[in-house]
Amino acid sequence: MLSQPRSGLLAAWGNALLAGFVSPDDAVIAVVGDDAVHRVEGLPGEAGPVGLTLALGRLRALGVTGYRIALPAPGHPLGLSGPPEFNARALEAEEAVIAAGAPYGLVPEVSAAGPDGDQHVEVLWHCLPVREAPPADVPSLGEAERELAEALREATEVLSRLDVAASGPVAEAALDAYRARSERGREVLAPGYPPRAVRVLELAQRIGLLVSLAYEHGHGGAVSASEMAARGEALRPVERCARRALVASYNAYVEERERGMPPVS
Repeated sequence: MLSQPRSGLLAAWGNALLAGFVSPDDAVIAVVGDDAVHRVEGLPGEAGPVGLTLALGRLRALGVTGYRIALPAPGHPLGLSGPPEFNARALEAEEAVIAAGAPYGLVPEVSAAGPDGDQHVEVLWHCLPVREAPPADVPSLGEAERELAEALREATEVLSRLDVAASGPVAEAALDAYRARSERGREVLAPGYPPRAVRVLELAQRIGLLVSLAYEHGHGGAVSASEMAARGEALRPVERCARRALVASYNAYVEERERGMPPVS
C-alpha cells in the first residue's frame, strides 16, 4: 500500500488546486503520475471524454468546492453515499472520488494499451450523479489514528505468535525501504492538508504494507487450519482500519473546510 490510490491523488491535488496552492498543470501532472493519460467522460455539457485539466475546471464551474474519496470493499461501503448505481461502479473499481458542493462522483476505469512490452496505462474517469449525504463509516482523523495504533498492537501480537512472515526480517527489510523512500522527501499529500492527515496516511500505508506482506510472503509457522483462521481474523480488522484511515486522511481537507478551518499554507 505504498502507492497511493488514483482516487486519493485526484482528490488531494484537486483540493490543492481549488485552494490555490498549485496550478492546473501541476495538479494534473501529480494526478497522472506514471500513467499515460487521464480523461473524464460524462461531464455535464460535454459530448465526449475531455482532458483532466478541462474536467477539473468544469467541475469547479459546476459548484464543486472539494473532493472526498471512497475505498469500498464487499460488505463495507466505505466513503459512499449512494445512489446504488454509483455505489456498484465504485465497488467494482474499489475506489471513487465524491465531490463536495455539487452532486457528482468520479469512478476510474483503468486499461492498458499498446503492444506487449511497450504498454502504457490509460485512465477514464466516469462522472456520475451522487447523493449528497454523509459518507459511510468514515472516522475523524483522531479516531482513525487511535484505531490504527490499537489495531497494529493487537495484530502484531497475534502475527508474531503465529510466526507470520510480516513479523520477521522480510517485513523489516520492506519497512527499511519504506523509511528510506520517505526520507528522500516523498510528498505524501498535496499542499493544504493538515500535518495530522499526513501522519495518519503514513501510518495507514505502513500498516497496509505489513498486511500485504503477511498475505503475500507465505504462512510462516501458521500451518494448521486453526492458525490460518486466526491469522485471517487478525488481519481483517487491521486492513479495515487502514482503509478507514486512508479515507479519513484524504478527506481531511474537506472535513476541516466544512468546520471553518483554513487550509494549511
